[in-house]
Amino acid sequence: MKAIWKDAVIAESNETIVVEGNHYFPLKDVNNMFLSKTNTRTTCPWKGEAYYYSITVAGETLKDAGWYYPEPKDKAKNIANYVAFWKGVSVNS
Repeated sequence: MKAIWKDAVIAESNETIVVEGNHYFPLKDVNNMFLSKTNTRTTCPWKGEAYYYSITVAGETLKDAGWYYPEPKDKAKNIANYVAFWKGVSVNS
């Protein structure tokens, strides 16, 4: 699977985990040069507190386009250290 925005490959992995229709990429397969942490937080009742990344490519920024659970609840432990994308990031094989 690949996560692409503005023709830049943000993440690429054969080890994604699909949860609720979203592909979660292992952090080791994410190109961190495009990511910057934000202060945005949301809460999922069964996964826990999500933290967000903005993506910047060629001087353009897509705010809060990636999210992750640094300390997921027990039912979502398998996505610890994984990142999912949305808001215009294309995720496909």
